[in-house]
Amino acid sequence: MKSSAGQLQLLKKAKEGDEEAKNEFVALNLGLVWSVVKKFSNRGYEPEELFQIGSVGLLKAIDKFDFTYNVKFSTYAIPMIIGEIKRFIRDNSPVKMARSLRDLTIKIQSAKEKLLYELNREPTIIELSEEIEVPPEEIVMGLEAIQPIVSLNDVAYQEDGAPIYYIDKLDDGEQLHSQWIEKIAVKEALSRLDKLERQIIILRYFKEKSQTEVAKVLGITQVQVSRLEKKILTKIKNMLTQ
Repeated sequence: MKSSAGQLQLLKKAKEGDEEAKNEFVALNLGLVWSVVKKFSNRGYEPEELFQIGSVGLLKAIDKFDFTYNVKFSTYAIPMIIGEIKRFIRDNSPVKMARSLRDLTIKIQSAKEKLLYELNREPTIIELSEEIEVPPEEIVMGLEAIQPIVSLNDVAYQEDGAPIYYIDKLDDGEQLHSQWIEKIAVKEALSRLDKLERQIIILRYFKEKSQTEVAKVLGITQVQVSRLEKKILTKIKNMLTQ
């Protein structure tokens, strides 16, 4: 196993056109592809098939990686690998998920439509929970499951009929470099949190809930949410600076 510095040198050589270095670097990072493939184990595809698709994402990450991003290669590569596999699944068949989760998302979507009509506004997590008699934390997981994942290779917007991809926005200037790479890094950090930690961060910073609202959803006190949130943010900060 090469050191981080050794892998960095290999990556530099690979980007300069050294095929031997590129092959060695790919071999050393195939574990990243397998780690992503495991996340798609219930989608109805053979792991080896998804591995081949994910490897394409790894190669694209090597070609597009810029050392000025100031992030680990894995932080940049994982979303590229995920994006490649997501696009393959989307283009080849309807997305499949675990039956219990699929059934839950169907109930949530049905309840959302019903409550939206009755309340004339988006229902809260608590209201959805009461409507289908499912714990709030399961509602959060269900909503997360049906939320489309944005890949860096997806179209961000159309400009004069030409598609502009999210990955293209990395070339829009130093400020956007920082913003987009920071989002990639945060997504990787979130995947390494435990269930409760992830729920708190999703509710606070993605669903924009107050600490009091989060406390009600999770059945704990606002003080506990505040204490946990501080610890989690410190944990994420440490992950991003490793």
